[in-house]
Amino acid sequence: MTALRFTVTDGDTALAVGSGSLAVLATPRLLAWCEAATCAELEAALAEGETSVGTRIQLEHLAATPVGAEVEVTAESAYVDGRLHRFVVGARHVGDGKVVGSGEVTRVVVDAARFMARISGTP
Repeated sequence: MTALRFTVTDGDTALAVGSGSLAVLATPRLLAWCEAATCAELEAALAEGETSVGTRIQLEHLAATPVGAEVEVTAESAYVDGRLHRFVVGARHVGDGKVVGSGEVTRVVVDAARFMARISGTP
C-alpha cells in the first residue's frame, strides 16, 4: 500500500479549480491526489518505457476539508489482470482520521512512446 500526504492550499479549493464556490478541498483535486497515489503504488511494477493511464474512476467525496488541513491518501492494489490494475483508494484527515473520500481507480499499463505516437497520428 502507498500513502501520500498533502496539505490543502488555496489552489486546491473548489473555488480555485472551478468546481464550486467554497474554499474547501475540491473533488477534482482529491481525485488527482488519489490518482497520484495509484501511480506511486504501480511505479515499481513498470518496465523501462512504460507508464499507466487512468481508465475508470469511482470516488465518493465524503467530508469537507479546509485550507491548511493535512490529508493522507492511500492506494492499494485490489486486482491485476495483465496490463489492467485496479486500486482501492482512500483519503483521511491526518490527526482525527476522519474519512474524506473513498473509491476505486483503474489504470492500464502502456508503452509511453507508442501511446503518444498513436494519439498524435505518428506511425
